[in-house]
Amino acid sequence: MPEDDTPRPRGFWSGTIAFGLVSVPVSLYVATRSSRISLRMVDGSGVPLRRVYFCGSEERPLERDEIVRGYEVEKDRYVLVDDEELDAIAPEKSQEIKLERFVSVDEIEPIYFERAYFLAPGRGGARPYRLLAEVMESSGRAGIATFVMRGKEYLVAIISERGILRAETMRFHDELRTPESIGLPELPDKVDNARVRRIEKAIRALAADELDRDLVSDRRSARLEDLVRRKLEKGEDVVAAPEDAEPSDQESAEVIDLMQVLKRSLEERGSGDRASNRRKSPGKRPERRARATNERPAAKGPRSAARRGELESHSKSDLYEQAKSLDIPGRSNMSKDELIEAIRNAG
Repeated sequence: MPEDDTPRPRGFWSGTIAFGLVSVPVSLYVATRSSRISLRMVDGSGVPLRRVYFCGSEERPLERDEIVRGYEVEKDRYVLVDDEELDAIAPEKSQEIKLERFVSVDEIEPIYFERAYFLAPGRGGARPYRLLAEVMESSGRAGIATFVMRGKEYLVAIISERGILRAETMRFHDELRTPESIGLPELPDKVDNARVRRIEKAIRALAADELDRDLVSDRRSARLEDLVRRKLEKGEDVVAAPEDAEPSDQESAEVIDLMQVLKRSLEERGSGDRASNRRKSPGKRPERRARATNERPAAKGPRSAARRGELESHSKSDLYEQAKSLDIPGRSNMSKDELIEAIRNAG
């Protein structure tokens, strides 16, 4: 695949994997994307509809500042919790994936896995990344770790496959149901041998050495795409939404051949580390150019972090409106993280 034609997805979280005296800088990438076609709710002229919170007792829509959160302790009885109280009990912000234990990969049941992410080496981290991935894969061990992302603490399993580290967010033990809890009927102690042989024969008839990709393809989406294509060609039921229509609240993360991107990242980081080592030789450091006085420096420090935290508390629709007021180009195709970065840079 040509490098110039490959869109580069961006890591949305950066930090370090840490255990003992080992520290490996990494970036986090979403490893999955939904191939299912989502249908927007629109009116007959193609204007996208939006959700509005409605008060049943007063029979009117509510403004954002009128909405509070409540924990239902019993039917129609709530304990109200405000944002300040939630912030007070939120986990401390950290850029560290803290490895607590190394266990056999086979010890982790797949039912614990919730969502997959790829970990790419961060700046200067190609060598320790390769070493950690190689040792974990050869030993057949996974690392159990915790880290904080977007104000929430996650439990993750770090797994190495083909030299690439993957982070699987995990469900907590009390979130899992047992077979007994769902009321499975008691199974007979003995089964008929003739039936066993018939089932074995049927399994052998359908057996294959490799999984056929067609079996795990999204057939419904393919049929829906075909329906849309045929209606579009006929000009049937085609409407155009106004240019200023609100964007969808649904967020999607672009994941484009991430295995290729990660491998290329490893190669680039490795060459970058070697170049960095050469630049450290005495007498060979180039003179740093003076920055022009009218050049605006990149936002850094606590104010920048606070600004990002403030923007993250807004919905994607609110961020879109801010981007619109700032006349940020391409805003309608941006994810929430991209809108945040664009607003920060514009502000």
